[in-house]
Amino acid sequence: MSDVAFIVEDMSCGHCVGAIAKAVEAAMPGAKVTADLAAKRVAVTGAADAKQVEKIISDAGYTPKRA
Repeated sequence: MSDVAFIVEDMSCGHCVGAIAKAVEAAMPGAKVTADLAAKRVAVTGAADAKQVEKIISDAGYTPKRA
């Protein structure tokens, strides 16, 4: 398990943060999401596969780019 981070330019409000966190944490039990809305940065601790996290965020309707 490791940490991965993404820049999510289309994350614009607290609802977006919550939607991303809920999607990732539901799909990856044990993962912890932290977000910096001002920097548009999402970090996931406990994620084994960055591509899987990227897909989860994309499937939630956002456009992540590796930070």
